[in-house]
Amino acid sequence: MNHHDIRSAERPAPDRVLVDIATYARDARIASDVAYETARYCLMDTLACGFQALSFPACTRMLGPVVPGATMTGGARVPGTSFELDPVQAAFNIGAMIRWLDFNDTWLAAEWGHPSDNLGGILAVADWQARKAVAEDRPPPRVRELLTAMIKAHEIQGVTALENAYNRVGLDHVILVRVATTAVAAAMLGGTEEQVVSAVSNAWIDGGALRTYRHAPNTGSRKSWAAGDATSRGVRHALIALRGEMGYPSALTAPKWGFYDVLFRGSPFVYKQGFGSYVMENVLFKISYPAEFHAQTAVECAMQLHPEVKDRLDAIERILIETQEPGVRIIDKTGPLANPADRDHCIQYMVAIPLIHGRLTAADYEDDVARDPRVDALRARMEVRENPVFTADYYAADKRFIGNAIQVFFKDGSRTARVHVDTPIGHRRRRSEGYPVLVEKFRASLSPVFPDRQRARIESLFADPARLDAMAVDDFVAHLVRN
Repeated sequence: MNHHDIRSAERPAPDRVLVDIATYARDARIASDVAYETARYCLMDTLACGFQALSFPACTRMLGPVVPGATMTGGARVPGTSFELDPVQAAFNIGAMIRWLDFNDTWLAAEWGHPSDNLGGILAVADWQARKAVAEDRPPPRVRELLTAMIKAHEIQGVTALENAYNRVGLDHVILVRVATTAVAAAMLGGTEEQVVSAVSNAWIDGGALRTYRHAPNTGSRKSWAAGDATSRGVRHALIALRGEMGYPSALTAPKWGFYDVLFRGSPFVYKQGFGSYVMENVLFKISYPAEFHAQTAVECAMQLHPEVKDRLDAIERILIETQEPGVRIIDKTGPLANPADRDHCIQYMVAIPLIHGRLTAADYEDDVARDPRVDALRARMEVRENPVFTADYYAADKRFIGNAIQVFFKDGSRTARVHVDTPIGHRRRRSEGYPVLVEKFRASLSPVFPDRQRARIESLFADPARLDAMAVDDFVAHLVRN
């Protein structure tokens, strides 16, 4: 940490964290085949989430230019649509689509979040760069470079989250999307180390969004576009840094005015490992259920119990849900649920729906499903309790489990077995089981958006990794837009 006299106007050397992030974003070479393989599946999964969101008017009304007609010929395109926008607004569009249904990848540590949120900015910058390069008769970036940028953004966000809990000081995890997108976008644009440091310093100086919109009694749809806002802000910081906008070397450590003193209770960030490819290799995919990740295994447990309880719902006396401490803190929610954003962050709701119906889809958070009186009747009989073993396994670096257990007790004294799942299907330990399901998720997402021939061309791209890696980004995105 810098120790700078608050009275002195002498500018200090840049904070170590700023330099480390910038150096990694610019100069690191990724050698992990596992990281690249995972990144390809991540690209597929993240696009699937965006395409699925296009079926929801609440999402699509957020898309397009800021004001009607403000398009950009030769700009960045928004997959699944015909929009062609400046890269900042395109990043917002793509990021909002990706996050809308709470169905993209997840990282759980001291801070949680969704590293693929960064694809909003990364894809917008890469497509704009590629189209500009072609217009200027220069070679465009390839999808392999896009995957590298994804790996680096995942790593910056995820490693910073390992030991540093922004939620504990009331800040939302999208702050890390903004920082990661800023660093990677500035590096993609060819920024010098000084320019990338400047851009990242501005990203931290923005402070952080409050978590107000994620928690009762204010839970709302902003949590579905907050990451789009963050990744677009990252692109803006990168672009102005490349124009020569100055940075702030002690943005984190400045006494009284820096991030640590203003927003982090005076504590510096802790990093117990450097940046590599750990996060992409171990990221969690939401494959089966669009549900807040701390409840993913609870939904799997409820699905297993559905056949046994579906015809005995009125006979249920109580339902015990064991979860991790973050699950209790974030998604244990009683009382009326006002909207879909409220419901997909309520573990009781996410257990009730599969117990009743044997499913949990994005549509199940809508009002017509929530009106079913059986839902709140079951919620009222649920007890959510922390299991300390689940909490310990959640934080263990060699496990990163997200355990939940459910047991149903009936009025006649009988009970179901206690159903316990440690790792959801999207966990690294279940990759061989999960990847085929992920591919089906992707294929299903294409059908409502694209005609048959275009859908077949898109599927063929992802079936050939070497061809995909070598493809120019502008050609790749051209396959994903609607004409």
